[in-house]
Amino acid sequence: MRIVVTVKQTFTTEAKIVIDNGAVSDKGVKYIVNPYDEFAVEEAIKAREAGVAHEVAVLTVGPPRANEALRQCLAMGADSAFRLWDEALAADCAWEPQAAALAAALEKMKPWDLVLAGKVAVDDGAGIVVARAAERLGLPQINVISKLEFEDGRIVARREMDGYQEIVEAPLPALATADKSLNTPRYPTLPNIMKAKKKPLTEWSLADVGLTAGAPGWQRVGLELPPSKKGAKMIAGDPAQAAEELARLLHLEAKVI
Repeated sequence: MRIVVTVKQTFTTEAKIVIDNGAVSDKGVKYIVNPYDEFAVEEAIKAREAGVAHEVAVLTVGPPRANEALRQCLAMGADSAFRLWDEALAADCAWEPQAAALAAALEKMKPWDLVLAGKVAVDDGAGIVVARAAERLGLPQINVISKLEFEDGRIVARREMDGYQEIVEAPLPALATADKSLNTPRYPTLPNIMKAKKKPLTEWSLADVGLTAGAPGWQRVGLELPPSKKGAKMIAGDPAQAAEELARLLHLEAKVI
C-alpha cells in the first residue's frame, strides 16, 4: 500500500494576525507544518511501520518556502516529498484552483491507495481544498477521524461525535482527514533530520501536471479583524429599573432583541 499525505505550511498557532492593505501580513511570522497535517503524517508512518503500507509520500501545493515543511515531514519518517506551485495559486480565494492543482498532482502520483490529510488548516480554517480535490478524483471521504484501521481493501474509521462514536468504512482508494485525537506526532530526531536532506523532493509547475493558470472563480472583496471587545457596562438602579434599562440597551445598542 502506498499512502500520500497532503500537507500545508501555515502560521504558528501563536502568530498575531495583522491586516495590511486588505491582506494578512506575514511579516516576521514563523511558518510550521499545519498541526492537523502532522497527525496525518504520523498515522501514515505508523501504517508503514506496522507493515500495512510500504511507502509514505507527502505532497503540498505551496511556494518554495514550503520545502521546509516537507523536509520536516521527511524527517518524521516520510519516504519522499512533492511540491506543486504557480504564483497564480497565491491569489485571494484560490481554493478551487488549488483543489484542481492538488487533484492533478495526486493523479500524476498514482498509483496510491490512501490519501491522508489534516481535517483543516489552522490559518484559514476553510477545510475546502483537500475535500474538493477528492471530489474531483471521485474518492470516498471520511472526515475528522480519531482512529483508523485497515481491513480487506477498505478503511474503517472512528469519529468522535457529541456524546457518541461513529464508525464509518470506505473502500480503497479513499481520503481520510485526521483529528487531533488520532495520535501523538513524533519529533524528528537529529539523525532523521540529516537523513531527510538526502530524501527525494520533487518540484512541479502547473504545466508538469497538465494544467494552466486560470482565474480563481471568485474574488474577496474585504478582509478585516473582528472589532475589539469593550468593557462591561454596569447598570445602576433597583432590579425593576435595571431590567428596564437592560432591555432598552439590548434593543437599541446590542440589537439582539
